[in-house]
Amino acid sequence: MRNEYKHITDKMDKTIAVLKEELAGIRAGRANPRLLDKVTVEYYGVPTPINQLANINIPEARQIVIQPWDPKILQDIEKAINAANLGLNPNNDGKAIRLIFPPLTEERRIELTKQVKKIGENAKVAIRQVRRDAIEQYKKMKKNGEITEDDLKTTEEDVQKITDDYIENIDKIIEAKIDEIMEV
Repeated sequence: MRNEYKHITDKMDKTIAVLKEELAGIRAGRANPRLLDKVTVEYYGVPTPINQLANINIPEARQIVIQPWDPKILQDIEKAINAANLGLNPNNDGKAIRLIFPPLTEERRIELTKQVKKIGENAKVAIRQVRRDAIEQYKKMKKNGEITEDDLKTTEEDVQKITDDYIENIDKIIEAKIDEIMEV
């Protein structure tokens, strides 16, 4: 698309980035270190992300091992994981914490699918809001005599095309996440 719509596509790109970040936090039955991105631990009075306090490894598909550089904070990490309501029970062996991902039940898969669809719908609403704001801006420009009626019509069509492309992209992202969740 033309460069004049960059401000619109930038906002829509941010929406897609937020969508992907939210979806990364949903566990689909296999170990994903991104699940811990929002978990913080009080370390010397400062809330610190786990990935800045420890090595995070995935030795097998359904397990994450967290090895803190300072062994004294093992219990603090364990408490932070429990407080984050990830649906996992940390297993502390004195040197590292193991997170075992149980296979998802069919009921839980359906629940997660609904959650993914809701997140996707919120992203679509955000994209449509960007479209609405942009079209309003162009209508004001027309009213002020900055652009012609033809320019406004062309711009509205272009903005709608951009919006449709982003909505289609969201649908593909959501479909991929649902496939990942429903995978047995």
